[in-house]
Amino acid sequence: VNQNNLRLWSQHWTQTTYVDESNFDLDNRDVNGSTFTRMYVTVIRDCEEARKALAEDVSLSNDAIAASEGAIEVMEVLAYSFMVDLFGDVPYSEALSEATNTPVYDDDAAIYADLLARLSVASANLNGMSSFGSSDIIYGGDAASWKMAANSLMLRLAIRMIDVDAANAKMYGEQAIAGGVFASSSDDMRLFYSSAPPHTHPMWETLVQSGRTDYIASNTLADVMNAHMDPRRASFFKNLDSVGNITAAPHGLQSDYYQFSQPGSALEDPTWSHAAVSSVEVEFLLAHAAVAGWAGAGDAATHYDAGVTGSIVEWGGSAADATTYLAQAGVAFDASTAAAQIGTEKWVAMYSNASEAYNTVRQYDLTMNVADLAQTVTPNRYSYPLTETSLNTDNVAAAGAKFGGDDTFAKVFWDL
Repeated sequence: VNQNNLRLWSQHWTQTTYVDESNFDLDNRDVNGSTFTRMYVTVIRDCEEARKALAEDVSLSNDAIAASEGAIEVMEVLAYSFMVDLFGDVPYSEALSEATNTPVYDDDAAIYADLLARLSVASANLNGMSSFGSSDIIYGGDAASWKMAANSLMLRLAIRMIDVDAANAKMYGEQAIAGGVFASSSDDMRLFYSSAPPHTHPMWETLVQSGRTDYIASNTLADVMNAHMDPRRASFFKNLDSVGNITAAPHGLQSDYYQFSQPGSALEDPTWSHAAVSSVEVEFLLAHAAVAGWAGAGDAATHYDAGVTGSIVEWGGSAADATTYLAQAGVAFDASTAAAQIGTEKWVAMYSNASEAYNTVRQYDLTMNVADLAQTVTPNRYSYPLTETSLNTDNVAAAGAKFGGDDTFAKVFWDL
C-alpha cells in the first residue's frame, strides 16, 4: 500500500487492521508521492536514458533504431497515460527538462492527444527487429509484437476518451484496429518474474514475503461474483464458504483476517506474471468499439464473450465454465445494457491489473460501496503529492485549481 493502493480503490480488496488506504487516504503513507517518484524517476527517466543510448550507438541500422525507438515510445506512453489517468494534469512538456526544476503541469486532454499521436508514429515505425534482442524481457526484440502493443494501447486510450472527443477517439481507435491489436494471450504485453528475490512478483512480496495478514475480499467485488456463481471465485480468493461463495468484509471496515476470504493462492506465486495490456482487456475494448460502430470492430457480443471467456480460462477455468457463466440472465450480453455489462465484466477481469480496474470503475460509473470510515465511495483521482506542493508550489496550485482545489472527487478530462 506504500506504492499502489488501487486494488483497494477499485474495491477488489479491503484491509484488516490498518484500513487507511481502504478509506482512500493518500497522505499517511505518501502513496501519491511514491507514485510520482517511481513513474518519473524510474520509468520515464529510464525511457529517456534508453533513447539517448540508442542515439549514440553508431553500429545500428536505421530500421533497428526506428523499431527500438518505437518500443521505448510504447513504454513511455504507457507511463504517462498511467499518470494522467490517476492525477489529471501532470508534468509533461517540461517533465525531464534540464532547464527547470519546477515543470509546468500540462493539460490532461492535451497530453492524451499527444500520446495518441506518438503511438501512431511508433506503430508505423515498428517493423522487423529492434536492437534490444534478448535484453527485451517482454518481446525479445520482436517489433511486430511491439506494434500490436502500440495499437492495443492506442485502442485503450481511444476508448478512454470516447465520451469527450468522439471524432478523434474513432479516428485513432479505427487506426489501431486496422493496424492489428492483441488477438490471444500469447500477444499480451506481459512481464514475467523469477522465483527468487529481488525479481519476484510484487504480490508475492506483499502476501508471502512480508509475513503479514493485511488483505481480504471486499464485499463490493464479492457481491457481484457471488450473485452469478462466478467460476473465478476460488482462484481470486481462498477460504471460500461451504457453497463456494466469497466471504467478504464491508469495504474499509477493520476486520478479522481469518473470518473472511483472502487473496488466492495464485497471487502467492513469486513467478506470477503481469500484463500491462492484455488480450482480455482488448476484447472488452473491441466490444465497446463495436457498440460505438467503429469500422473493423466486429460484433460486440462476440468480443464481450471472448473477454469473459479469456479471463475465466486465464484463471484456471474452462471454456465450458465460461459458457455456463455467460448463459445466465444478467451476464448474457444484452445490447440494451451493453455499457453496464462491459464495464462490470471488465472490472472483474482486471483483477490482476488494478489500475485498469480503477479506470473501469470511473469510465463506466460502476457502483462502489461507501467505505466504513471515510463514509464516501471511491474518489475519482489522486491528489498531488505533498512534496510537489512544497517544491513546485505555483504549478501545483495552478493544476489543483482546475480540480476544485486538488479535490480527489474532481474528475480527469475523460471521466464524465
